[in-house]
Amino acid sequence: MRLGVLDVGSNTVHLLAVDAHRGARPLPAYSHKAELRLAELLDADGAIGPVGLDRLVTTVAGALQAAEDKGCEDVLAFATSAVREASNADLVLGRVKAETGVDLDVLTGREEARLTFLAARRWFGWSAGKLLVLDIGGGSLEIAFGLDEEPDATVSLPLGAGRLTAGWLPGDPPDPQDVRALRRHVRAEIARTVGEFARFGKPDHVVATSKTFRQLARIAGAARSADGLYVQRELSRSSLEEWVPKLAGMTTLRRAALPGVSDGRSAQLLAGALVAEGAMDLLGVEVLEICPWALREGVILNRLDHLPTTR
Repeated sequence: MRLGVLDVGSNTVHLLAVDAHRGARPLPAYSHKAELRLAELLDADGAIGPVGLDRLVTTVAGALQAAEDKGCEDVLAFATSAVREASNADLVLGRVKAETGVDLDVLTGREEARLTFLAARRWFGWSAGKLLVLDIGGGSLEIAFGLDEEPDATVSLPLGAGRLTAGWLPGDPPDPQDVRALRRHVRAEIARTVGEFARFGKPDHVVATSKTFRQLARIAGAARSADGLYVQRELSRSSLEEWVPKLAGMTTLRRAALPGVSDGRSAQLLAGALVAEGAMDLLGVEVLEICPWALREGVILNRLDHLPTTR
């Protein structure tokens, strides 16, 4: 069957169409994304304003039409932290439903972490042992740890790259004092959660998902995305520690010229790097591996797991 997954994230609205059935890996058939950066469009009251809401409705309607054009039997539509935490979330969801017919499922932060963990577990398999999974989105950081397909511990923190850039780093390049203040804030937030994972012991394998981690790995020397999904890509804390001050001294335009960094994400890269560095340091991670699967694949796999068995 062909399924569509519509991910209304803090940075992008992403439609992924996959050919999938129970017991098989999902095969991507079509992908389309629009960068709305909702996490950066919240007003002083924490609401998604009229401009952002208009753009969201138009984008969702277009994605739904694309899913129909590509033959999707069903569309799994969900939203993450930008919508979840908007002060006018009910209004946003109501208007999207009224004008497009799409009933967005708003995931909690822990659900995000759980489904991302499921995707990473399926990608690496049981041989990965105790798995620690990190994911930096536009609005939040998710951390999950476990031995099985259901994680033993999950945490979601308001440390997304888009959110932090908008709230803490107004300059281009940013003021060094602002960078230092953000670094302190990030580490204080993460430090509060370390004990939730330390009690389970040391992980056997640490992996990271998300565009932020992929871009950080790429500028640190990992293989290009064009080299394929199955090329092993790693990011070391030592490399990240070398890159953070370099990124802090760059303008957005200079960051966009780095290998693998998109124009739309270049402004957020420093904040993402500070979160990644803080998480790796405080959790005692020297090297992590980049996982090609993330939340969208987790949503698909979860849906397939709950399909009725046919004879």
